[in-house]
Amino acid sequence: MPDLRGKVAIITGASSGIGKGTAVEFAQLGAHLALTGRNLENLQATAKACVEAGTPEDKILVVTGDICDDEVRKNLVDQTAQKFGRIDVLVNNAGIGKFSDLETLDMAEYDRTMDVNVRSAVRLTQLCVPHLTKTKGAVVNVSSINGVRSMSGCLAYSMSKATLDQFTRCVALELASKQIRVNSVNPGVIPTDFFKTMGMPEEKIAQLMERCKTFHALGRPGEVSEVAKTIAFLASSDASFITGAQLSVDGGWHLMCPR
Repeated sequence: MPDLRGKVAIITGASSGIGKGTAVEFAQLGAHLALTGRNLENLQATAKACVEAGTPEDKILVVTGDICDDEVRKNLVDQTAQKFGRIDVLVNNAGIGKFSDLETLDMAEYDRTMDVNVRSAVRLTQLCVPHLTKTKGAVVNVSSINGVRSMSGCLAYSMSKATLDQFTRCVALELASKQIRVNSVNPGVIPTDFFKTMGMPEEKIAQLMERCKTFHALGRPGEVSEVAKTIAFLASSDASFITGAQLSVDGGWHLMCPR
């Protein structure tokens, strides 16, 4: 089991889904946490779950705000460093998506998707580098199967995740001399509220969950905990010689071909 005792981790998009699951997993492993998202009530629920998982309440920082706001990003990094005296891990998890193809894509929607999914990760990583240099820390970017495999109907989201994967590889090389490791995880279908926020009706979500059994070689969708454990591994010293990797947590979807 990875050991994150005393490590300070920033987790974006921590109010739900993979972000919340990662926060709880990190808490179980002894990490001190800086959690951010837009929904204060949900963030407080995550913080409570982290306390129940083992992190003392005074070792959790909650920062609400829009991750696209540079003042929010700066405050997040500054407050984390001030409270804990260090930053060991950055998990760039915040993400949004909408269903659209080229002909129906609204460019404002495209800009917002790229802002949340890519620009925020780039800027936060940039702000954290001085701190991660001191701790020889790690960055884990939460990407998607959409960054690996081409599919229609979610163009901006897929483009953003492919960009995030390339960012991971490039920055892993740039920061290697500072002993900062940068990796990404690429989940397949994970049942969370994400599909609902993308605008998919409940009936369609249920159909997707059934149909996605054929997408994954293992014959089922994944679980939040399976992604969270992978992120924890990459953030820990157990992955000390891994950087620039894209770790698929997709039940083998990236290997599948239409038949």
